[in-house]
Amino acid sequence: MNPARLTAAVLLVLGSFPLHAAAPAAPASDLLPAEKRRVTVELAQRLTRPPAPVPAPADLVSPFNPAGFEQPDPEEVRAAAADSAKAGGAGGVPAGGGEGAGPAQPVRQTGDRETLEAIAPRIMGTAMIEFAGKRMLLIGKNRFEVGAHFTVTYNGQEVDLELLAIDRTTFTLRLNHEEITRLIKPGKSP
Repeated sequence: MNPARLTAAVLLVLGSFPLHAAAPAAPASDLLPAEKRRVTVELAQRLTRPPAPVPAPADLVSPFNPAGFEQPDPEEVRAAAADSAKAGGAGGVPAGGGEGAGPAQPVRQTGDRETLEAIAPRIMGTAMIEFAGKRMLLIGKNRFEVGAHFTVTYNGQEVDLELLAIDRTTFTLRLNHEEITRLIKPGKSP
């Protein structure tokens, strides 16, 4: 076959197809029709505008700010008065309310728990060492084993404490039947 005839035949066949069939179709739009979009926009506008709250009555008591809330707590006032009386009292009145400048009142008796809580911060364990299978607590330059007793002076009285347990980071003290656990703080002991 002759190349000129072949080219003419191909052009004839291609020319018989409509042009719109050969061109790709335009993609369909993802947008909704204008009427459906308007309805959706109106609904969104209604939902994003919350209704105005109903005003509360003027005589309604607020649970977050009750009457007298700014007043001091009566227990705190009594505790502050007791502390100031211990420290010499207000206006030179001795503790106990006696007249004139009498002798200082003795410090009130505290329970074992309060005494232990007051003494324990003063005992600064600085390290735990283990030697020959025994754990020892270093307090300053002194070494104490579990079960050791030592005497501490508190409010002018001798108090006997027992070293009950020693762990890697803590130690436990006992005063009578009360116990307290303290952290071992590496460094210098005061």
